[in-house]
Amino acid sequence: MEQPNWIKTILTPFSWLYGFITSLRNLLYDFQILHAEKSPQYTISIGNITVGGTGKTPMTEYLVRLLRPTQQMAILSRGYGRKTKGFILANRQCSAIDIGDEPLQYFEKFGENITVAVCEKRVVGGQQLATLRPNVKLILLDDAFQHRAIVQDTVLLLNDYHRPFYNDMPFPAGRLRETRSGATRADAIVVTKCPADLPDSEKEQINSQIRKYARPEAPIFFSYIRYAEPLSYSGHPIQLNNVKLVAGIAHPKTFIEHTRSQMNVLEEIIFPDHHNYTSNDLEGLIKYLKNDTFVVTTEKDMVKLKPLVEKAGIAAQFAYIPIVVDFKNDTSRFNEWILQKTRNIR
Repeated sequence: MEQPNWIKTILTPFSWLYGFITSLRNLLYDFQILHAEKSPQYTISIGNITVGGTGKTPMTEYLVRLLRPTQQMAILSRGYGRKTKGFILANRQCSAIDIGDEPLQYFEKFGENITVAVCEKRVVGGQQLATLRPNVKLILLDDAFQHRAIVQDTVLLLNDYHRPFYNDMPFPAGRLRETRSGATRADAIVVTKCPADLPDSEKEQINSQIRKYARPEAPIFFSYIRYAEPLSYSGHPIQLNNVKLVAGIAHPKTFIEHTRSQMNVLEEIIFPDHHNYTSNDLEGLIKYLKNDTFVVTTEKDMVKLKPLVEKAGIAAQFAYIPIVVDFKNDTSRFNEWILQKTRNIR
């Protein structure tokens, strides 16, 4: 929600202070006064400057699908929202409480083919993976743009089309984790969640705004969110008509709009981002649920709700809508750029 102007005015001096502190920290790393350690593996960092969802999870999944045929790889995440500490290698006994919702989603989707791990200290995580998975030569660092303690070999900065960093300011008056100048660390910038009909003229305007902060050699790509066909909680395609919509993500507007356009939404229940569902939540979701009505969620919510609904024996009335990243006209250019970066990994 946009803050009223008078509140933003009051908070602006605090944003200047916060921006100064984050800029000073970055300078200390830039001049190697604070030391960044190299991980044993090649690292690709996927992150943002803006607080909240910019599409890091589907972008990470896109990279997995692109690079998995040629690379032994792992995803290393902080595991936001988990109730544990330290390094954990994802396994079939893990829940979102153990490793966080997004790492659990990665593991359930790709766990047979790649390694998924969480660790607050990414250097420690990389060292642990080198010991436990010596065949892994590439790590995708999920949400690591501000984690300067680890050397990031390739840095992808995501910029939400709807909340561009170049029109914002640092917390608390704005939604930036650091000043706009942080974009100079990016090797490439991806504008995410673009409208399907984004005209070239607007792309040029966005390019010119980003170029004020990005390095001249950093390419800029435009990506789009594509909703796949709904799936049951057991992973099978399903036809949906009457639905109760449930979401616990940072910015559910696009998910809501898509679902409304495809189905008859009888009720909408929105939880905070990274919400950990309880049995009481589940009781509320199925209350007055008719036989011809499904509870439809995002994939991120599904991985947390699935154990609850299976235990309750009601999984048959739950479904989710997966999302994937689509670069459209930029697909070949982006893929070639990433593949060039990773070609010599051994």
